[in-house]
Amino acid sequence: MNSMSADPKLREVVKDQERFRSTFSPAEFKASIDFVVKRIDGNLELFTHKFPSASSVNLIYEPVENASAVHASDWTSGFWTGMIWLAYELTGDPKYRHAGDIQVESFMQRFDDRAILNHHDIGFLYSPSCVASYELTGNETAKQTALDAAKLLAMRFREKAGIIQVRGHLDDTTHHERGVFIIDCSMNVPLLQWATQLTGDSTYSDKAHRHIKNVAKYMVRPDGSTHQHFHIDVDTGEPVKGWTGQGYGTDEACWSRGQAWALYGLAMSYSYTRDQELIESAKSVANYFLNRLPEDLVCNWDLIFLENDGQRDSSAAAIAVCGLLELAKHLPVLDADRPLYERAALAILESLAVHYATNNLPESNGILQHAVYAFKYGRGVDECCIWGDYFYMEALVRVLKDWKPYW
Repeated sequence: MNSMSADPKLREVVKDQERFRSTFSPAEFKASIDFVVKRIDGNLELFTHKFPSASSVNLIYEPVENASAVHASDWTSGFWTGMIWLAYELTGDPKYRHAGDIQVESFMQRFDDRAILNHHDIGFLYSPSCVASYELTGNETAKQTALDAAKLLAMRFREKAGIIQVRGHLDDTTHHERGVFIIDCSMNVPLLQWATQLTGDSTYSDKAHRHIKNVAKYMVRPDGSTHQHFHIDVDTGEPVKGWTGQGYGTDEACWSRGQAWALYGLAMSYSYTRDQELIESAKSVANYFLNRLPEDLVCNWDLIFLENDGQRDSSAAAIAVCGLLELAKHLPVLDADRPLYERAALAILESLAVHYATNNLPESNGILQHAVYAFKYGRGVDECCIWGDYFYMEALVRVLKDWKPYW
């Protein structure tokens, strides 16, 4: 099988660029994040010793344990903790540090118990919780837990395939996901790059770089769209096939959240590696995404759907805003795409703030409505999703201050 990587010659030109205009002032973005912090305040009592479920029911998150397969906190609990740390970084209020410290203790215990950690989403769990704790407060125990988590993630690396396997014990030769990696992991591998920065051990960064290079090579199609899954033979290192799991399911389909993970992950990995191929791939992914947005600039759950009455996924849009801002940051000042991506990010963020935030829904304890967990499986459809809330908050922080990512 030949490489499927994005071809700069086939990169789409972003159409209708004039639609990407934000009228929001800094004060209006500030008001948006003030609402987020207020909503966090209202949730602190319920979600200090517990965590929000991955998605809401009737726009209400349920309190769940840190590691619950039933409520999908097996991979999502770190996002709420990340929001607490963002609130602490913004305000310096000790109540957020107190809550964050309690949450981090839960992640330490989870690691000691190895509670639902036999998967690739360790970065989603430990970067916005323990890495953030160490970077903001100097918590040495949180630092060690994050490094231990990075070591556990690195152990999932398949040497011949050059990828981090999504799930399953690596010595299980019958596991149906043997040699499979998924697009979501693009945002997990920065934990390995961080570990190299702290320890000087290049083993972590080498594995992260090889993995993200294979994302660019095999998951990003020539036109800039993406597969969600890809299989590489772990014995031979030969590529087998790619497909979409949570997307619409056709060869032309492109799961919007996966596209957003790729955009942000490629840009984030570039920040560590300075590998120009990753920036070029991220540009192709960004352009494909921007060309398939409906009138209000918030993507449908799969980019194959373009109509204005489709089911939106505000969570994918929030991730993409962060990815566009990270990508723009690394482009030369004279690169014409830099202001385009910045404008697009602000325009999407404004649409989320005006049309998707729950400001006028006091009965909800979530922040972004009209998100989707898994449309095909009827899970968390037209609800709040905790990662959408987190990345919406992160995007607002990025716009309002010079922010050092937790990733």
